[in-house]
Amino acid sequence: MTAHLKKAELHCHIEGATPPELALRQARKYGVDTSAIIRDRAYVWEDFTSFVRCYDAVASLFRTEGDYALLAETYLTELAEAGTIYSEIIVSPDHGETIGLGADAYIEGLAAGMEAAKAKTGIESRMLITGIRHFGPDSVIRTAEYAAMRRHPLVTGFNLAGEERMHSVAEFSRAFDTVRDAGLGLTIHAGELSGAFSVRDALDHVRPARISHGVRAIEDGDLVKRLADEGVVLEVCPGSNVALQVFPDFASHPLRRLYEAGVRVTLNSDDPPFFHTSLAQEYEIAFHAMGFSDSEIDRMTQTAIEAAFVDEPTRERLLAALHV
Repeated sequence: MTAHLKKAELHCHIEGATPPELALRQARKYGVDTSAIIRDRAYVWEDFTSFVRCYDAVASLFRTEGDYALLAETYLTELAEAGTIYSEIIVSPDHGETIGLGADAYIEGLAAGMEAAKAKTGIESRMLITGIRHFGPDSVIRTAEYAAMRRHPLVTGFNLAGEERMHSVAEFSRAFDTVRDAGLGLTIHAGELSGAFSVRDALDHVRPARISHGVRAIEDGDLVKRLADEGVVLEVCPGSNVALQVFPDFASHPLRRLYEAGVRVTLNSDDPPFFHTSLAQEYEIAFHAMGFSDSEIDRMTQTAIEAAFVDEPTRERLLAALHV
C-alpha cells in the first residue's frame, strides 16, 4: 500500500481531472444533456478520437471564472487528501477564448482555485500553458506569445498537447523558442500515440527539460540511453497508457525498464477520471502491478520535485516536506 507516501504530479490536464459528479452538477447548472458522455457516473468513450470528443464536452461545462476556481480547488483538494504536496496542472487559454470567457479570466479563475486549495490544505501547485498541436503552428505560436507574457505568477511552464500524429515537431520550434526566452519551463507531449521518433524529434528541435509521456522511447535502445545520459525527465502516466491501449496491460508497460535503464521517471494521472484512475491509484499501480518498492517510488516523487517548474526556495521547501 502507498497511502503513506507523499506524492507529486507533473502531468494532469485540468479539464480532464473533472470528477463525473462535478460534471453532472455543472450540466444541471447549464441545462446540458450529458447522456452521451456520462453513464453510471462514468465517462463514456471508445478510442482516442471519442475520448477527445468526450473531453471537449466535459470542458464545455465550465464557463465562468467561478467554475474554473471550483474545478481547480476540487481537484487539488482531492490530491492533498491523498498525500500530494505538489501538482502541476496543464491549462489551455485557447479553451478560455473558445467559450468566450477570455484567456485572462480563465487563468485567474484557475489561480483562485489553486490559492484556495493551498490555503485549505497546504498543497503547492503551478500551471503549464499548453498549445494545441492539431490547431496548427500559428495557433501554438500565439499561445506561446500569450504564455511568455506571464500574466500570473502561478504560470511557470509551457506544453504542447493534442493530436501527436499531426504536424512535425520542427514546425513548433519558434513557439518553444518564444517561451524559453521568457524563462518558462518546457515540456512536450511525445512518444505516446507516436513512436520513439517523436521523442527524438522533441529532443532535437525543442530541447525540453521534460517529455510528457515519452514511454515509446523504449522502442529504441539508443534513445533510452540518450534520455538517461541527458537527464530528461519523463512524465509517465501508466493508467492512461493502458486505457488508451498504448500498451495492452501493466505487465507490458515499460516504466520498470526505463527506470532500470537510468531514465528519470515520474508518476502522473493525465486525465484521471476518464481513465478510471487517480494519482493515488498510479502509485498503487507502481507498487502492486510493477513491483516498485516504497524507496523506488519515493525516488520518482523526488525526481518530480527536482524537475518541477518552481523557484529554488519552493523546490527546497518541497524536498524537505517529502522527507518529513
